[in-house]
Amino acid sequence: MKLKSIDEFYQEISGDSGTEPNTLLPKGIQKEIGHFNVFNIKELYERLKDKSFMPYDRRAYYKISLIRGKNRAEYADKVIDIEKNALLFATPKIPYHYVPQDTQQSGNFCVFTSEFLTKDKSGIVLDELPIFKSDGYPVFELSDEEAIEIDLIFKKIHKEINSDYVYKYDLIRNYVAELIHFGQKLQPVTALYSKHNSAARVSSLFVELLERQFPIESPRQRLELKSAKDFATRLSIHVNHLNKVLKENTGKTTTELISDRLIHEAKILLKETDWNISEIAYSLGFEELAHFSNFFKKQTTLTPIAFRV
Repeated sequence: MKLKSIDEFYQEISGDSGTEPNTLLPKGIQKEIGHFNVFNIKELYERLKDKSFMPYDRRAYYKISLIRGKNRAEYADKVIDIEKNALLFATPKIPYHYVPQDTQQSGNFCVFTSEFLTKDKSGIVLDELPIFKSDGYPVFELSDEEAIEIDLIFKKIHKEINSDYVYKYDLIRNYVAELIHFGQKLQPVTALYSKHNSAARVSSLFVELLERQFPIESPRQRLELKSAKDFATRLSIHVNHLNKVLKENTGKTTTELISDRLIHEAKILLKETDWNISEIAYSLGFEELAHFSNFFKKQTTLTPIAFRV
């Protein structure tokens, strides 16, 4: 699972409508102040409704969304059902996606990089805020009155970003800070967390991450995720929790599941390619040929060379 950049975000929302990504950029934005933009969900949904749903990914930017409509927000260890109105905070640290559950989608969201809201510009340290911590609650249920109040803040942002005011981004930072403080005063929607399927989701996402790395099609291709800790980090959960969930659901530890998949791929590469053993070892994430040979023999009782014959 790679970190999706702000440029890839614009490619994604431009869709197949012929819209050029650069036409979606805000007027007057300068690289030295970071990046900020705001969007109307209804307009975006209408343009992209025929595309596949938002992928489960980490993103290299922050996002604050006022979601109005029936949705489901999915994280590694929880699923949050949004019945009507919600305020959602997303951070680069935590992969997620949300899936519309009906066609009545509206609201607004803004995206910004950490450079836009630095402490010296806003007085805010993003990663120290409870709503942006990896163990915090990212979604807050809103009453109709609260949703209207949040919507008014977004309307101010929309108006300001299209203005010619020289200091508009300073003013927008204040509006973003207002959204953040509004969210921090709300009670988390713990009642909406679907805990019963948390373990199943973690298991499913682990398998998705594991399988996404295969097949190995070139000696230059190399596995990124090789250990239980690697996978836990990508899923933003503790490695002990990952091990516990997988053991309960599959009967095997994280390391055993990774090893099983590595051996399966190693056998394919040894039998079906003419790559030398060192190339195969490297592509499977082993730094030393000896480490790969020892691993393979421990799993199969054969050396890679003996298996290939």
